[in-house]
Amino acid sequence: MRARHGGDTAIAEIRRHGVETMFTLSGGHVFPLYDGAVGDSDAKTEADAVPRILDVRHEQTAVFAAEATARLTRRTGLAVLTAGPGVTNGVSGITTAHFNGSPVVVLGGRAPLGRWGAGALQELDQPPLLAPVTKLAATAGGPDTLASDIARAFTTAAAPHRGPVFLDVHMDHLFGPAGPAREEGLPEPPERPADPERLDGVAALLKAARRPVLVLGSDVWMDGADEAAREFAEELRLPVVANGQGRGILPAGHELLVTRARGAAFGDADLVIVAGTPLDFRLGYGSFGDGSAKVVHLADAPCRLATHLRLAGSAAGDLSPLFGDLAAACAKAGVSPAAYADWRAGLYDAACAAIAGDIDLLASAADPIHPLRIYGELSRVLDDDAVVIGDGGDFVSYAGKYVEPRRPGGWLDPGPYGCLGTGLGYAIAARLARPAAQVVLLLGDGAAGLSLMDVDSLVRHRLPVVMIVGNNGSWGLEKHPMRMLYGYDVAADLQPHCRYDEVVRALGGAGELVTRPDGIGPALRRALGSGVPYLVNVATDPDVSYPRTTTGV
Repeated sequence: MRARHGGDTAIAEIRRHGVETMFTLSGGHVFPLYDGAVGDSDAKTEADAVPRILDVRHEQTAVFAAEATARLTRRTGLAVLTAGPGVTNGVSGITTAHFNGSPVVVLGGRAPLGRWGAGALQELDQPPLLAPVTKLAATAGGPDTLASDIARAFTTAAAPHRGPVFLDVHMDHLFGPAGPAREEGLPEPPERPADPERLDGVAALLKAARRPVLVLGSDVWMDGADEAAREFAEELRLPVVANGQGRGILPAGHELLVTRARGAAFGDADLVIVAGTPLDFRLGYGSFGDGSAKVVHLADAPCRLATHLRLAGSAAGDLSPLFGDLAAACAKAGVSPAAYADWRAGLYDAACAAIAGDIDLLASAADPIHPLRIYGELSRVLDDDAVVIGDGGDFVSYAGKYVEPRRPGGWLDPGPYGCLGTGLGYAIAARLARPAAQVVLLLGDGAAGLSLMDVDSLVRHRLPVVMIVGNNGSWGLEKHPMRMLYGYDVAADLQPHCRYDEVVRALGGAGELVTRPDGIGPALRRALGSGVPYLVNVATDPDVSYPRTTTGV
């Protein structure tokens, strides 16, 4: 029997928090964490480890995978990064988790305390770098506090409003003798009821309204309130616009889902109730109806309530009971869904008209290929429980508009931070979290260049994923606006028809280039049936740009 070390102490605590996968890239500073996970297994393999060790080709991918795990399972994800550049390579992933409110614990290696200040390899005081984008950034106190420090990290990450926590551990504390295990059980999360008076105020606003809209955002899903939100919307018969991971709470085709008519909904509403998402650039900073609409903000924690505008009402708390309590307050106030009937019917008709208006482009026979033809073909082969991931600018903007999930928890995109390169990490996590579901990763050709090497990770760990590249040979999100502003563009061109499919084949997967619209559907069916990482590289028309209405400024 080998002597127990600090890695054993850390892994024992990690297991108590139900972590199933440790996403990492090998580094000597954190070897004891790997040894603690493998334990005394005769096999000594990553897959046999508890938690499983899944190693990737770039530290950002490890953090993105941990973040996607949190967003898909609603449990805290774990990434382990070696010291120095291992940690700094993970900063974009940690920042993305911060903006998305994703509970992630990132354990970092740290140069040995016994050599601190002497110039040891990769000696860097890392927590100050992470403090602005984490709920907590700290260094473990030592062997005697390691278990409690890790417990604090997990508890802090999971407490609403959720977010990432960074904890680094001195190398000599991990390699040195094990400290004591923590004996206390995991604490029960405290109740978080919303203020009844505030809910009564929201109910009064709904009673007075004639043109209300309900916006459901990612935190509704993350707070486990998807069923309660749907019941609330259906009981009050409220038109719904879905945002982020709020998509799928009302499935595609639902009579109350009017996301495709969001322009009319936000332009003509007299009351907008925004639940589980910030009032940021994606929602016009909370200005609806030319600024005349009243705005209510519902959040999972008081710190998430908007402060940059005057709210007509607000409430914060556990969103699942909040929706139920708000429905009860509406019933007590005499709110009548019939009062919104004409408004609701008009928005539904507008949404249906918008969907009908897309039919020709979704079936476009244009050559070069119109990007929408890809989405028309994809809609025919997606299962109800598919996980669709978007990583890109112009090409993936179409996905946000034309891919409507049929179930909650089936959509992932980078979120409001807009960090490209999330795709392969998200795909790895999705395949692990939903082993029986289709996993489809949509990549712009620009985004593909930021993470495609991690196809190697998909291959090595036998994780079949379908990747679709919309290949227009440019940074389309920049090229077209720059031309509009200046009449020319620079630093926006990529290699036309670049063979990303051959990159995937070289890494052990499969793929093909599609240059004609009638080749898309057969290629997608081959990819979905292949059982391996498969990239469908579709050459699209470089002159077609997404008709966006916001620049995010």
